[in-house]
Amino acid sequence: MSTLESVAQSYQQFNPRAYLQNNYVPPRADFTNEDSVVQWKLRCLADACATGEIAGQTLVDIGSGPTIYQILSASEHFEEVVLTDYLEVNRGELRRWLQDEPGAFDWSPYMKHVSKLEATGGTWQEKQKRIRERVKKVLPVDIHQSDPLGEEISGGSVDALVSTFCLEACSPNLDMFKKALGNITKLLKPGGHLLLIGALEESYYLAGEAKLNVVPVTEEIVRNALSDARYEIKKFKTYVMPPALKVGVDDVNGVFFAWAQKQDSQ
Repeated sequence: MSTLESVAQSYQQFNPRAYLQNNYVPPRADFTNEDSVVQWKLRCLADACATGEIAGQTLVDIGSGPTIYQILSASEHFEEVVLTDYLEVNRGELRRWLQDEPGAFDWSPYMKHVSKLEATGGTWQEKQKRIRERVKKVLPVDIHQSDPLGEEISGGSVDALVSTFCLEACSPNLDMFKKALGNITKLLKPGGHLLLIGALEESYYLAGEAKLNVVPVTEEIVRNALSDARYEIKKFKTYVMPPALKVGVDDVNGVFFAWAQKQDSQ
């Protein structure tokens, strides 16, 4: 049976570059294909942020991994953005991009695509510059702690959270998945927003030598977990992974997107 200790141990083999290669270049990130999973995720995030309801001072991305695509739309509506990850190798990958260092992963195709989706008239280079300026911190996070960010960011102080492929991939079982959702929810102000993306019916994924176990969740499980954590679901969408994108790096069947709002304490 999987435990928190075994999950933590398995992640010590996590290879950020292999993970990026598996998921964030073609075929999964094919910007010529309207039906690619990456295009779908970016569209979900852009549409939610275009409503103008998700805004404020501080946006925190929980479990960023080595990726930044998930903040491209939301970051435009906040004064400061905080990226977080459990692994130093991922935090290093994020800092490499933020500091525009040689060898950093090239997110420019994502910038260009999201700039077109948002159609605000600015260039993708301006967008990239804004994002780098708005990301104020890259912090360690542990979603299984009652205070996931320790003393760095206190409970009830965050306007919005983003989290992608983290909770189900870093929890040993469904109970811990639900508890982790509750832990990150404590960071949000009442009325704060959560943009959550995750894998549906996935049991593992690969990142180089690492084979990481995943808690298989369904739409119903995720909806119930959000309800139990005192969220109102404002939007819920699912994507079925087409056979052409089942490339042997995981056994995922689909992806979910949820936009939910934390309810005021009674």
